[in-house]
Amino acid sequence: MEINRRSFVALTATAAAAASVPAHIFAAAPVGEHIPWHQKVRRVGQLNITEHDPAVLNVEEWADYWASLKCDAVLASVTGIIAFYPSEVPFHRRSKFLNGRDLTGELVAAAKKRNMRVVARFSPDLNWGDALQAHPEWFRRDKLGNPIPAAEEPALYNTCIFTTYMTEHMPALMREVNTRYEIDGLFTNAWPIIGRMPECYCAACKDLPHFDTPAYWQKYTERVVFLWKMWDGIAKQKGPDNLFFANMGGAIESGPDMTALKGLAQWYNCDNQGRGGEEEAIWGCSLQGRVCNAIMDGHTATNVTAAYATGKPRWRNIHKSTQEAQMWMDETVASGMVPWYHFIGGEDGLGADRRWHEPGREFYDWLALHDQHLVNKSSIADIAVVMGQRTQRFYRSPELGDPMMNIHGIYQALLEGRFLFDFLHEHDLTTQKIRKYKTILLPNIALLSDAECAGLRSFAQNGGSIMASFETSLYNENNQRRKDFGIADLFGIHAIGERRTRVGNAFMGRIERSHPILDGFTDTDWLPGAQWLQPTAPVQNPIMTVIPPYVNYPPELAYPPVEKTDMPDLVAKEVGRSRLVYFAGDIERTSWQSGNTDLAMLLRNSVRWLSRGDAPATVEGKGLVETFAWETQAGYALHVLNYTNPGAFKGWIREYYPIGEQRVKMSIPQGRRVSRVQLLRSGKDIPFNRTEGVIEFVIPGVLDYEIAAMYAT
Repeated sequence: MEINRRSFVALTATAAAAASVPAHIFAAAPVGEHIPWHQKVRRVGQLNITEHDPAVLNVEEWADYWASLKCDAVLASVTGIIAFYPSEVPFHRRSKFLNGRDLTGELVAAAKKRNMRVVARFSPDLNWGDALQAHPEWFRRDKLGNPIPAAEEPALYNTCIFTTYMTEHMPALMREVNTRYEIDGLFTNAWPIIGRMPECYCAACKDLPHFDTPAYWQKYTERVVFLWKMWDGIAKQKGPDNLFFANMGGAIESGPDMTALKGLAQWYNCDNQGRGGEEEAIWGCSLQGRVCNAIMDGHTATNVTAAYATGKPRWRNIHKSTQEAQMWMDETVASGMVPWYHFIGGEDGLGADRRWHEPGREFYDWLALHDQHLVNKSSIADIAVVMGQRTQRFYRSPELGDPMMNIHGIYQALLEGRFLFDFLHEHDLTTQKIRKYKTILLPNIALLSDAECAGLRSFAQNGGSIMASFETSLYNENNQRRKDFGIADLFGIHAIGERRTRVGNAFMGRIERSHPILDGFTDTDWLPGAQWLQPTAPVQNPIMTVIPPYVNYPPELAYPPVEKTDMPDLVAKEVGRSRLVYFAGDIERTSWQSGNTDLAMLLRNSVRWLSRGDAPATVEGKGLVETFAWETQAGYALHVLNYTNPGAFKGWIREYYPIGEQRVKMSIPQGRRVSRVQLLRSGKDIPFNRTEGVIEFVIPGVLDYEIAAMYAT
């Protein structure tokens, strides 16, 4: 449904009043315990203010809209390259359309009048040529010493994180805004940098290690932590519940070492606005949520769910398909994050394209009805995929491609197998957090420290099961290649020589013996192998051995010149209660890149064997779905995302393709009793069967998203 300007302006004071901050959603907290406002946020809104908006934006309409969405918090632009208020800080250039107006102050006042919290938005990443002339030391430099202009606006230049721009100029802006306005927090857009580390040769950086090394990453992380603490301290000068938080995102490829922010970052915002590439899986947002769950330990994590046209090319002022935008919000909520609905200002301030208004209102209104089921205590998954942040950052080569392909390969296999799973940061292999899980998956996590390898050995000795592939643990935390795998003794495998790749055909595997991992494969002695393989020494009783690659054209020569080898391709063994699986090839990457169904099936069968087919919850039915299961304030919630769609792997979702019955079986801990099962999207209760420790029910169908909320005492 589209809302026109007339109906938008007609939003009444009644609608705005209805948007008061909701009742305390942490009612179960101990009496007298103080919970900061930012740990109770459930809905966030932002109109990204443009330089022209002071000439056209009706602030009351802006505030009425976000109030009608029952937002707990909104963003008020302060920025760094354009001032939306009469700033007195040098080199904070006022909007040429400001004309004496204090737009920032108006935004803050209008939001406060409607009982919404306000976060001041800054952008520390760029500044203009006059700042460059006065403070050349603030800016990033190339190898020749030249300042580095912004990609699309050469009149702007990139600032450097290691300079006084961050310790003097930005604090001056923050203190000015703190003094003038009734704000509740400080937020930096475009800081820290997402993805690869910044290459800079300025005076502050010239003595630092090379920008693409673990040593530099450590210095960069230390700087991020230092500035985060400084800016959070400035925020708290306003009040003890005020805070600073930054624009993170990037999923596993996030800028600093995320574990360094544990305990410091009380709010982690993910700038994961939508699909950005030509071919990108729909689950990118859910993957981001899994990252947050791995590192935030229950603290607030938000995701910027952009309503504008993300992708290549991009249209920042045009609404994307409503179905695509809603799926991104569905995933945000299902994966445990809080949605941050977002658009860019336009011709009349609120946008010449108004199609984004109503979808956001409808979704947020629905969320507000069900807060108690969306406040998650913990995931109930007992399988964890190790997210190797160092591997993503430093294990890179042109021939192997993006290491995220390994993650997407295992991710797709886990969705197709309908497994519940979490992410686990590599650093947590050495902490108590690993004890939550029964099965650990290592999709070519090449960089592992000695301590992390020891953590895996301890996990297996305590009965945990592990799957690893290719060059997992062959490099230490400094990206230095070991002589052998760091976990060679655990699997009984030993690296011999350098990795090898295909010649025409990729590697293949010869089946040597029957095993549950091969269930479903009949009438064949060979199975596809990976594109790359790490040669390993012979072992006893491999499930498959390697068939080396050979030409695929001309067909007359398409046969293996070596009839049989003793090099293992797939090894599986049991040691006590622990089960262990090792693939010599980069099976996850090859599965993702090729779409080969045999490889995906091998991965699914392996996880099923490792976990003994025992899961805390199962969802059976047709369709490609992603599931999350949470313990919640009200009891439990099972989230089902329907990805059965031709747009799941490319472009945008244009319409939804509903799937039928989904049969759910879920274990309930001893002492808990489920009294009611409610489908939140369908808006109805459904029958269920309850036996000792188990609840079963059927979800009749799923359009885009369904939540089965279980009330438990």
